[in-house]
Amino acid sequence: MRTPLRSTSRPVLALGTVLLLTSLTAASCEDSLDVTVAEVGRSTVTEVVDAPASVTARAAATLTAPAEGTLARLAVTPGQQVAKGQLLAVVDSPATRTRLRQAKQALDASKRSGGGGVRVDLSAARNKLDRSAKEAFDHARDAAEQVAEPSTRDALLAHITAAEAGYRQASAGVAAAADAVQRGVASLGSAMQALGSAQRLQAQQAYDLAKASVDALTLRAPIAGVVQLGGTSSTSASPDLSSLLGGLGAGAPTGVSGPVAAPAGVASAPAVGAPVSAGTAIVTVVDTSVLGIVADVDETDILLVRTGISAEVELDAAPGVQYPARVGAVDVLPTPNSRGAVAYRVHLTLETPADAPTPRPGMSAVARLKVREAAGAIAVPAAAVFTGDGGDSVWVRGPDGKAQRRAVVVGASGMDTLQITDGLAEGERIVVRGVDRVTEGTDLP
Repeated sequence: MRTPLRSTSRPVLALGTVLLLTSLTAASCEDSLDVTVAEVGRSTVTEVVDAPASVTARAAATLTAPAEGTLARLAVTPGQQVAKGQLLAVVDSPATRTRLRQAKQALDASKRSGGGGVRVDLSAARNKLDRSAKEAFDHARDAAEQVAEPSTRDALLAHITAAEAGYRQASAGVAAAADAVQRGVASLGSAMQALGSAQRLQAQQAYDLAKASVDALTLRAPIAGVVQLGGTSSTSASPDLSSLLGGLGAGAPTGVSGPVAAPAGVASAPAVGAPVSAGTAIVTVVDTSVLGIVADVDETDILLVRTGISAEVELDAAPGVQYPARVGAVDVLPTPNSRGAVAYRVHLTLETPADAPTPRPGMSAVARLKVREAAGAIAVPAAAVFTGDGGDSVWVRGPDGKAQRRAVVVGASGMDTLQITDGLAEGERIVVRGVDRVTEGTDLP
């Protein structure tokens, strides 16, 4: 990995520029004086900011085992192109399927039941039911938030939220019925009927959650892309959602151990038939249809960067090969780095020339952002400009052949040339070498 560079302004001469100076003349005014004088000409000056960068894919998604079990089927091979929704793998989890059968039995029993006897303490029963339901929903939500795959996690959370809202409505009906009994407005039988309805709703929700856990054992591609077995890095353990369904009935949820890193010499991606824990990375899908570049530009240069400007990217893996790129967005908030400097991320779209190697996501690179370009501008060699008395100046050959100091205004700064926006005219002769040997009134060739 390339050591991060400080994003500094490193202007370079644009390709295809015309000759900057004409009638180049070198002469020695004295034995001890060696200076070169040349005419001021026009050229294209490009100012460039170099920034450390890396190649990015359009998207990536790692699918993990939703429950403890074994990898029953792997339907894809490494490097295979898959479509969104395509079957990738199947995890066999007997415990998860057992909980689904138990939830189905409880649901069937609740439908056959007509409610409890008249001797039941409605208030105590309702409170106990509410506490049990709250614990179950809390455990289920905690488990769902640990699922690594975003679409599966969001679907489970939405299902839990809807189920909890439905239960609160049913519980409110039980409370209203119990209060009505106490006021002598309704019969105890109607209150028991409301309690039975809440119990049936709870059983239905338990079944729906168990069914969702079983469905999650079949892993499908959330995006189109290229398959890579395992994950992109070590993945933290995700609690087994199906084990938390026990909270809806008797008993507390049991803890689930996370995946253990493979020892040296053993493949990190699980093989068919191998045991997996909840959270074990099975398959990663990477969308490489559009490659991009993320560059970290130092705060001293970021104000020069605008959307739409062009750039050239050079990969560490392909030195000398230039990949065209263009700035698509510039982050508003900074990204502190390990060196304590402040940088801003710049996002670029990347083009791959037909004869160039195809970059891979994560490759290190240097992005050369063309922040300013002046075409056909008055330009001089960078060595001709010196700084003094608070400004930039050049030595101009006067009509009498003597050196005259002239203040100038520098525009775009190239590595070899500088744009002069004020102070010089085309055709004037200036000192381009040996500037430090010249003083006011020095005879120039």
